[in-house]
Amino acid sequence: METPDVHGADGLLGEVEEAEADLRSAASRDLEGTASFEAIVAADQKIEPRDVMPEAYRKGLIRQIAQHAHSEIIGMQPEGNWITRAPSLRRKAILLAKVQDEAGHGLYLYAAAETLGVTRDELTEALLNGRQKYSSIFNYPTLTWADMGAIGWLVDGAAIVNQVPLCRCSYGPYARAMIRVCKEESFHQRQGYQSLYVLANGSPAQRAMAQDAVDRWWYPSLAMFGPPDTESTHSAQSMEWKIKRFSNDDLRQRFVDMCVPQAEILGLTLPDPDLRWNEERGHYDFTQPDFEELMRVVKGDGPCNRQRMTHRRRAHSDGAWVREAAQAYAEKARAAKGASREEVMA
Repeated sequence: METPDVHGADGLLGEVEEAEADLRSAASRDLEGTASFEAIVAADQKIEPRDVMPEAYRKGLIRQIAQHAHSEIIGMQPEGNWITRAPSLRRKAILLAKVQDEAGHGLYLYAAAETLGVTRDELTEALLNGRQKYSSIFNYPTLTWADMGAIGWLVDGAAIVNQVPLCRCSYGPYARAMIRVCKEESFHQRQGYQSLYVLANGSPAQRAMAQDAVDRWWYPSLAMFGPPDTESTHSAQSMEWKIKRFSNDDLRQRFVDMCVPQAEILGLTLPDPDLRWNEERGHYDFTQPDFEELMRVVKGDGPCNRQRMTHRRRAHSDGAWVREAAQAYAEKARAAKGASREEVMA
């Protein structure tokens, strides 16, 4: 069983490989002298932490990268909820590996944000006090084991479509972090797809459970791409600076076009009676998600907003002793290294 190569993760992974090759070539700039921010962006090169950049560019990147990092960390909760209830040891190992990957993605992204002059402690505090957000998708509950498959196929599939263009982001540290993130997300998408395939071809009860999960996660996944272009606050400027490469609506359309043939192979129905191929446009027509619901969830009124943040604050508080111990160890190591250096000099 394979997802279609043209529309699936393999096709998008090809774009990741191309972006990685371009990153290597961009490492040796051919711009003369000390190029301006505008010249570097126009030449499709990479802005690095040492470069002069507009303050709005820096702040916009911090906002976007921080939201991305927070989403990876909060996103561990809905799936972590099912680790102890996985139907087999194999499924448990796969899910553990996926949740571990998400923790790593958060680490890569926080590190990328730190190159912009903000500390991880500041970013964490901004999340905990509500000044920074995370993806709305993680405020929905995971009710059955089939949700693990739907999240892998739809949520991680939407993430790949959204994030592959970020491998060509104009800010170097973010683009480089996204190369690895996207490669690992492709595993997550295939894991979810394969899990749904098994359920969809199982007993009638398993098939019904798989269909129910797809019904519940389809529209929240469409909403992951953000508001429509006409209502997007940051898209136009982000695209001008080549942080983003495609608009919200373009990415949402690409996701729908990718999912339809995959759903046909699964034998599951996407819950949209108006979903049909438009020969003139060369794309599928589809029903837009409820953007009013999206904004309510973003503002904190989703099914699991309070639960997610309560858990995150508790985890941060419970982990204080680990951070304190790590800091004390680091200070002790620095002191020992300093004493050793003094002995050598003496």
